[in-house]
Amino acid sequence: MNDEMNQLIDLQEIDVELAGFDREISEQQKEIDDRQLSIDEKKAAISNCREQVKELLEKKRTIEVENEDASARIKDRQNKMMQVQTSREHQALLKEIEENKRLVKESEEQLLTIMEKIEKTETEATELENLLSGEEELLAEETKNVAKKIKKIQNRRKKVAKKREQLAEELKAPLLKRYNMLLTKRSGLAVVNTVDGVCQGCFMTMPPQQYNEVRKGDKLQICPTCQRMLYYRTEESEEA
Repeated sequence: MNDEMNQLIDLQEIDVELAGFDREISEQQKEIDDRQLSIDEKKAAISNCREQVKELLEKKRTIEVENEDASARIKDRQNKMMQVQTSREHQALLKEIEENKRLVKESEEQLLTIMEKIEKTETEATELENLLSGEEELLAEETKNVAKKIKKIQNRRKKVAKKREQLAEELKAPLLKRYNMLLTKRSGLAVVNTVDGVCQGCFMTMPPQQYNEVRKGDKLQICPTCQRMLYYRTEESEEA
């Protein structure tokens, strides 16, 4: 295998290692993001509960006014009954009194239902606030721990990134440009091994003649399907 191919293989191994560092950092950050999302969701739920309570209280005040009005009408009609002289007027007043009593009863039932909803919603909001307080404490603690972990990963990454810079400088500019382009387009895998004539990047079989050329390792070979750079490594060399 020629020197350029060996350099490309080494560069690919370094980039795989760098991608691993980035993945570790992303996973660590995701833990924080997930906790923050849970906190944000609870805050939104608490806000929603408080808004519901506000609306229920406004509805409660409206029904209380209606209840008071209906009760006042009952007393007024009852007083008027002392003054009526005809049966027709008497019946009309009785009808109004019964209607307002019905309204009072309905409003009292509505008020009871609303009070129950207010109590339930306030209890839910309180429980969420207690959970939120605990989660915020955990988030603060976890954020510090994750920051330390990420810093360690970044320090390790810097050392490996420096090695990459040095190795990249040794490659010819056109070859490095092609490698970097493939690295971006092929999900971080530009140089791959071949096994039994199969590209280990796209897992497509190449022509037998090309596979023979790859095995010789005299010059750069490109997968006809995915355009990745190909190499062949025997089991013995892998063990070595």
